[in-house]
Amino acid sequence: MATQGLTTDLPVLGRLRRQGLMVGAAGLILGAIGAFAQPDQFMPAWLIGFTFCLGLSLGCLAMLMIQHMSGGRWGLVARRVFEAGSRLLPYCLLLYIPIGVMLPKLYIWARPAAVQADHILVLKQPYLNVPFALVRAAIYFGVWIFCMWHLNRWSVRQDRGEVAVTPADMRRFRVISAPGLLAYVILMTFASVDWLMSLDPRWYSTIFGFIVVVGQGLAALSLAAVSLALLAPYDPLARYLKPVHVHDIGKLTLAFVMLWAYMSFSQFLIIWAGNLPEEIPFYLVRMRSGWQYVSLLLALGHFALPFCLLLSRDLKRHPRLLARVALFILAMRLLDLIWIVAPNFNQNGFPIHWMDVSIPVGLAGVWVFLFAAAGH
Repeated sequence: MATQGLTTDLPVLGRLRRQGLMVGAAGLILGAIGAFAQPDQFMPAWLIGFTFCLGLSLGCLAMLMIQHMSGGRWGLVARRVFEAGSRLLPYCLLLYIPIGVMLPKLYIWARPAAVQADHILVLKQPYLNVPFALVRAAIYFGVWIFCMWHLNRWSVRQDRGEVAVTPADMRRFRVISAPGLLAYVILMTFASVDWLMSLDPRWYSTIFGFIVVVGQGLAALSLAAVSLALLAPYDPLARYLKPVHVHDIGKLTLAFVMLWAYMSFSQFLIIWAGNLPEEIPFYLVRMRSGWQYVSLLLALGHFALPFCLLLSRDLKRHPRLLARVALFILAMRLLDLIWIVAPNFNQNGFPIHWMDVSIPVGLAGVWVFLFAAAGH
């Protein structure tokens, strides 16, 4: 398995490409209509879609590097899925371009008049300013794409027989993966501040970046579970995929579900106990005007329900059952990003705007189309 591609051009991948393209086109057409009807809602929804797609690609890159470092048997079947997902980082870079151009539409710190009227924003201006934010974004994507390109290039050379599959030759993957994984966590922590936390520049949390990183890993594992279930009946995966491999993916998914819940609750508990005026508004906004129901749904759907289901050993060893739980987790990942972004723009009335769903689903549909195209 380590010396050949994951699939040939299977019918299931063709269907996935068509479905992804149709969903993507429908979502983006609705988004284009909404952009003219309610332009103020377009960019927040685009940010949600960007962070969701980026989370899938970066989560795949992180899991790929973890697999190269650990050599776990789960990576024998999931490695090609992670490689295909990581190769879509250039697509995520394209999605960032409208955000970089429209920073003042999203971030109050990108509006000079607003900065001058707020002493706190003046103090944060050396970091939160447009030129430096764009430079940081270029650094983030530069490092991530560098790691992705090298890991995928060496893997392709192995597939073609240009490089031997020996311990000495496999060492080059670890040489990139070890510092690359560290760089990913550090840079994503900064990126989460730039793109998500600074939507409210007065709020801060030292654990927020790690919550985002764990969420991306969970999204990648869920993607792997769904992909393996779709490809399990076909060669070459049918010859390699065993219940123990699916079980490993399920156990890792359960671990990341618990880790996300632990970090999220720790953030809530510390902020609530501290009761500091610059910290508690983040949760106060999400406990009124309908957002309290979204918060409850996240607690139940992002943790309680998957946790209880994934305790079952039989479920974790069954590809299709695990895939259904994984699809639900992916939906909760999108809801979590909506919960983070949307309250900064829509604090009254029904909490979730229809564009907060249609545009991210459209961008994710295009991502799925490209993922299926990259997977054969």
